Amino acid sequence: MSYLRTTDHPIEPLFLDRWSPRSFEPEIMPDEDLLTILEAARWAPSAFNIQPWHFLYATRNGAHWDRFVGVLDDFNKAWARDASVLFVLLSDTLMRGDATRPDRVSTVNSFDAGAAWAHLALQATARGYHAHAMAGIDRERARSALAIPPRFRIEIAIAVGRRGAPERLPNALAEREAPSDRKPLSRIASPGPFPAGTVR
Repeated sequence: MSYLRTTDHPIEPLFLDRWSPRSFEPEIMPDEDLLTILEAARWAPSAFNIQPWHFLYATRNGAHWDRFVGVLDDFNKAWARDASVLFVLLSDTLMRGDATRPDRVSTVNSFDAGAAWAHLALQATARGYHAHAMAGIDRERARSALAIPPRFRIEIAIAVGRRGAPERLPNALAEREAPSDRKPLSRIASPGPFPAGTVR
């Protein structure tokens, strides 16, 4: 379902169907669905095919669930605890070398991890789920609670599950529980040099 979102140019409906709700049904996700969603993330592109991302995850029926909920900020805890799976997405800041190049600090690890997140979110949508990425994480607590090595950057947390009724949320959030629109294409892409007078 694409709701009432419209595009200026034709794209695959999957891109419109993907959005980030906060209301989830507190259901167990079958392992088959979880592994399919992760498999899609595995096939994201990356510089030199290094694949710097790493997804830590907990299922709501698993031993680590409370630990993952506990690293979210209070705002996100309130609704994300109803998701089926919580992920913490990491990226490796060290680009490992090979016979042709030495190890070096990566400048594209976050960019590449973002591609993996997009693959995960789109596959979740295709499978009948929704994914919501969250910047609101207690990163210091997450690093300790999840034993994250220093060289890995903590990017985002992600909640994935079946969409729930908006009424499950507090009124202020329920009113916002709808797909958002996007800026016009002319605001995000331009031929040639950066257009003068467009930065605000």
